[in-house]
Amino acid sequence: MKNYASSSDPSLLNHYQLQGPTEYGFTDKTAELFASHTAPEGQETAIPGRVVRLDRNRVLVASTEGLLHLPYPTHGLVPATGDWVWLGRNSAGEPAVVEVLPRHSALSRKRAFEASSEEQILGSNIDIVAVVVPVDRPLTHNRLERTLVAAWDSGATPLVVITKADLAHLADDVVGEVILQAAGVDVVTTSAEHGDGLEELMQHIPQGATLVLLGPSGAGKSTLINALAGRAVQQTGAVRAGDGKGKHTTTSRELVPLTGGAVLMDTPGVRGFGLFDADEGMEEMFGDLEELFSKCRFTDCAHQAEPGCAVQEALAEETLDHRRWASYLKLQRELAALARKHDAAARRAYQREWHQKVMSADRGQRAAERYRHDQAQDRAGKDGRRRKR
Repeated sequence: MKNYASSSDPSLLNHYQLQGPTEYGFTDKTAELFASHTAPEGQETAIPGRVVRLDRNRVLVASTEGLLHLPYPTHGLVPATGDWVWLGRNSAGEPAVVEVLPRHSALSRKRAFEASSEEQILGSNIDIVAVVVPVDRPLTHNRLERTLVAAWDSGATPLVVITKADLAHLADDVVGEVILQAAGVDVVTTSAEHGDGLEELMQHIPQGATLVLLGPSGAGKSTLINALAGRAVQQTGAVRAGDGKGKHTTTSRELVPLTGGAVLMDTPGVRGFGLFDADEGMEEMFGDLEELFSKCRFTDCAHQAEPGCAVQEALAEETLDHRRWASYLKLQRELAALARKHDAAARRAYQREWHQKVMSADRGQRAAERYRHDQAQDRAGKDGRRRKR
């Protein structure tokens, strides 16, 4: 029978029920994605696959034929963990990734080194981004906000998962703080050791959905994954008593099938999360500030010392937390700096604006000096006339 992988008629694909790795999230919706993005010409025997893990020289891909270790594609989009791909043959007739399909979501960050303005894709085609908050260490508010901004901006649904709730009597206080900090985001409290909260967490992961766990090393992600999977799929490491930090027991991003057709993406402990082009995420996370901005007297209010500034009024009345406002400003400065690095035109505009400010300040200083000099001359003249009298 003819294979319709490269057919231009999507109805033929639906009719013949294109098959894919269901344990890695292949659903009817995924089949429609493949139907609307057919395989490259000459790849009549291509089949669907999903990137499970990226190794140094190979890509681990799941298909109906099992897990395949394949070379990186020589052209097109660079694959990321979670990508849906067409699997066909290269020019040598060997199995290969021949095309990466468009992503409906992508979790990204700025690459870790400070001078970089490049985007790093942590995972794609994610439905739920779970930000893991361990209860056995102080809550880092800025880190939570930063990660939730990236989660909102990815196109997925954010979720906060509190872990190790059995280890500290302050669990209720931490949960309360997180709920206030992550307004609008569901919060689930878990204890993987005792199996608490796992059923509630699974209710947030529909059949065929992909969940990614984000959190620092030692946050209990690997223990949580083992509990959700019902087997030891990840190694777990001890947490240092001195600083509460753990070892990186996870070394690469990898998809882990769960019961019921859901998929979990584990990630290594993320020390830093540099935002990358996260305007939409900022709007979602700081929507209350956007409302305040609209109440300022002036539309171009800088929210500093202008009269009628709703932000300054809220800070003075303590209806807006100073820490939250400082966190917002810090993230905005970070995004602006990244934009200047990434966009030469924006950089030139920034330099022109800065030059104008310097020149204006210089002119103002010279004018002030002339004014002080003229005032001194006037006073000297008046004093001289008084003495003559």
